Amino acid sequence: MRAAVFHETGDETAEVRDDVEVVPTEAGLVRIAIHATGVCHTDISSMNGTIPQPAPCVLGHEGAGEVVEVGAGVDNVHVGDHVIVSWVPPCGTCADCLNGRPHLCMTGFITGGPRFRIGDTPVHGVANTGTFTEQMVVPASAAIKIDDDVPWDIASLIGCGVMTGVGAAINTAQVRPGSSVVVFGCGGVGISVIQGARIAGAAEIVAVDLVEGKREHARQFGATHTASPDELADVSAQVTKGQGFDYAFEVVGIPLTIRAAYDAVRRGGTAVVVGAGRVESTIELNAFELFFMEKRLLGSLYGSADVRVDFDRLLRLWRTGRLDLEGMISQRVGLDDVNKALADMKRGDVIRTVIEI
Repeated sequence: MRAAVFHETGDETAEVRDDVEVVPTEAGLVRIAIHATGVCHTDISSMNGTIPQPAPCVLGHEGAGEVVEVGAGVDNVHVGDHVIVSWVPPCGTCADCLNGRPHLCMTGFITGGPRFRIGDTPVHGVANTGTFTEQMVVPASAAIKIDDDVPWDIASLIGCGVMTGVGAAINTAQVRPGSSVVVFGCGGVGISVIQGARIAGAAEIVAVDLVEGKREHARQFGATHTASPDELADVSAQVTKGQGFDYAFEVVGIPLTIRAAYDAVRRGGTAVVVGAGRVESTIELNAFELFFMEKRLLGSLYGSADVRVDFDRLLRLWRTGRLDLEGMISQRVGLDDVNKALADMKRGDVIRTVIEI
């Protein structure tokens, strides 16, 4: 079958091959025919080594499709079910799952090994998934059933970017109604954070980005104010009367913006790191400010989600018009051209990706 594969960490291109095989659907596994996949910056981070990922590897981790085969013992989904792929499948029995933090479950995330092959060579999938392919095999807990009438493109967005961003606001930070919020980075995940803060009832939401077009785009999804990094101090003085924001979200993953998010919140405020940074990157905080300012600095993995209930919760918000997913799709430049190009690709072609953050 066809799949997009990068062969070495540091590759700038992925090769579209037609000789990729998927492993048998053994006990506890399900085979999914992928109908739609999102393109997430994590795929680039996996290629360039920001996020450690064995290679060779099938790209993609944000997908939706139809179950075409189930292994022995699988009873949560059946052939013909429509599903969203979760790259952090909860096992349901580990300490994190039992303590209500299934997004920290490592059982399904690190077990199972490569589930693709090219000849005799094992091939991994990004985050143990690999949705840039025609079919894939994953643990049954990674296949989250959805209603059949949900469009494939809408469903695929839920699988990572939307869940990560909206979840960071409503699950990790638990944004309170009437609060002030600033979001650093207005890509797809940042836009989802903005939507999550709006859904949670934030009074003011400031979108910060280097790119003016992305700042203005953020207004469509709930940003009440926008600022370049150089303008943020003035906007903060206007919105918070100099006190600082109640919540700040960093959706870039570099020390400069993580520190800026921490500095942007008031005493006792909450700064949430959503962006995936490199292992060797560090930030510096002094011992005095940590205790005296009493700010909370939180990491947010996959929007602190319980995918077994949160995927459905997001789809219900979408159905009632409170979560705009069509707008996120319609803003993708040249999407029809990209789809046509992918459909025409054959073995040996390459995908060259440029991502703005």
